[in-house]
Amino acid sequence: MSELIEDCAQLPVVLIHPEHPLPVPRDAAPWQVDERCAHQVEGLAEYGV
Repeated sequence: MSELIEDCAQLPVVLIHPEHPLPVPRDAAPWQVDERCAHQVEGLAEYGV
C-alpha cells in the first residue's frame, strides 16, 4: 500500500489538478473474435490457461 501511495504522489500535476481535468474516455470500437483469432488459442485449456 505504501508503494501505491508513493507512486501516486509522483503523478504529474497536470493529471491530478482539478483545473485541468482529463478528457472524457472514448467508447471502445466494437470487436469480435474471428476464427483466425480463436485458432491461435486453440488447445490452451490443456495447459490450464
